[in-house]
Amino acid sequence: MAPAQGQFSDHSDGVDSEDRAEGPSVPPAFLAAVDALRSARLRPELEVEVTRPPQRLAPHAYAMEAAVVDGEDDLADGRLVLLHDPSGHDAWQGAFRLVTLVRAELEPEMAADPLLPEVCWSWLTGALDARGLSYGEAGGTVTRAGSHYFGALSTRRPATQIEIRASWTPRESRGGVPDTASHLMAWGDLLCQIAGLPPSDPADAAVVTLPQRRGPQLS
Repeated sequence: MAPAQGQFSDHSDGVDSEDRAEGPSVPPAFLAAVDALRSARLRPELEVEVTRPPQRLAPHAYAMEAAVVDGEDDLADGRLVLLHDPSGHDAWQGAFRLVTLVRAELEPEMAADPLLPEVCWSWLTGALDARGLSYGEAGGTVTRAGSHYFGALSTRRPATQIEIRASWTPRESRGGVPDTASHLMAWGDLLCQIAGLPPSDPADAAVVTLPQRRGPQLS
């Protein structure tokens, strides 16, 4: 992954031209939402890259992956997908939807907390609320999985992984475009929090830009 202080990597090698957004068929609102992602400000511990979006979830989709990196260690990683259906979607209650998967390995004392799933879900909603974002129809799951090692692997310490799968509808402005940059920053806050990093002053964040491309990828 490319460091967030510089640019998102353009890992589009092997992506056919028909998988990219081009011409008038791409709604201006979706292009504006993706452009806003390009202007997002993220913490320098985050390394981000563009990835192929999932297929058939929506007429238009854009995806990225990120990891919280400390030296050689990845403390947490995740994927964020922006979906857009110009005609609207009843389940979303809007024309845009953000979908995420966030994963991290936890310290033993945190993993034993019986309220851990509730706490992790509150980290997601709290990250959105802390940035004053308007959203709706939030839903998801928090999964805790423990690993114990045996035989040749018995010297390894037991490990616990936490996984958050969630989606929510970012409320659109009067121009019909949600503030996707702020939603991305809130998502970055969640990744850093689940990785165990202390809170950071948003004013200290590094500017993140995407390389110029022919357009966002379509699902």
